[in-house]
Amino acid sequence: MLRPNLGDFSSIICFKAAIVGMEDALGDKATAIALTTAGRSRGRQLATELGLSGSMMSLDDIGYKLGYALGKTGTCLCSVEKIVSEGDVIKVYTSETLCSAGEPQGSERKCTYTLGAVWGALEQTLGKRFQGKHTESVLRGGTHDVFEFTEFK
Repeated sequence: MLRPNLGDFSSIICFKAAIVGMEDALGDKATAIALTTAGRSRGRQLATELGLSGSMMSLDDIGYKLGYALGKTGTCLCSVEKIVSEGDVIKVYTSETLCSAGEPQGSERKCTYTLGAVWGALEQTLGKRFQGKHTESVLRGGTHDVFEFTEFK
């Protein structure tokens, strides 16, 4: 069913309320697993929709496409600032993530759904399995929310 008046998007306030409700009902760990998995599924779907599956694009080009689709011109999930490779690690620098919106400085909240969405998109695009983690947070003094991915072996 299409929403002719409201369109495809909902508010961060509602999505974050759903996250908090899930945490209350399921606990933090189960919620994190569920949201990360849901994000990975969305990321794989997004990469397919963007025609990135199995692409030989550079990380800069992948970052641009994901930034366009996830940022202000797309779903507004986050801004993808850059994607870089440092040895065996791929680092994705994001800002204005769904997860940090409305959170106080010092909050321990992790980016689960956003991490998952980027993770799934990278796996689908590069044709590799990764282990992902949220390593830096704007809520805890970082300049970006940074997600690090290493190939799963």
